[in-house]
Amino acid sequence: MPGAVFLPGDTVDLRTIETDDLDFLQTAINDPAVRRHLTVRWPLNRDQEEAWFEEQVTSEDKINLLIVGDDGPAGTIGLGPIDNQNGNAELGIWLQAEDHGKGYGTAASELLITHAFDELRLHRIEARVFEGNEASRNLWETLGFDHEAVHRDAAYLRGEYRDVHRYAVLENEWES
Repeated sequence: MPGAVFLPGDTVDLRTIETDDLDFLQTAINDPAVRRHLTVRWPLNRDQEEAWFEEQVTSEDKINLLIVGDDGPAGTIGLGPIDNQNGNAELGIWLQAEDHGKGYGTAASELLITHAFDELRLHRIEARVFEGNEASRNLWETLGFDHEAVHRDAAYLRGEYRDVHRYAVLENEWES
């Protein structure tokens, strides 16, 4: 059973990540359809998933939440590291393959971005997209993020160097 609802939504809820969720997370992140646009390059076993939980989920400068849709857990969304001095953070998200195209990414991102601006008093949210991940580019553009930069050949994924696209939205540009 997923953790407590932290940010409720109409189509998804963002819940705390609990140790009971680690089996789902490990299975999903090892799926080639999920990791193809991530920097995961090796299989992650249960111990590594637990280490991620201990290092990332319990961190005081990051927020990591479970995206829960109609049929249960669908993926994760994270914000961090949160730079309170400068008022910014990076947003990252992934969904299990069977939940792609359902609008869960948009709904989850809207919830966490609104929370970041309204409750955390952040000023800027950033996101990065590896070349070839059109779904993520469309997500950030749909949400009003500006395409700010291309870092040429900045990531090595699946046997080749790829550009990394940088997106951002400012609090005064965001309509919650």
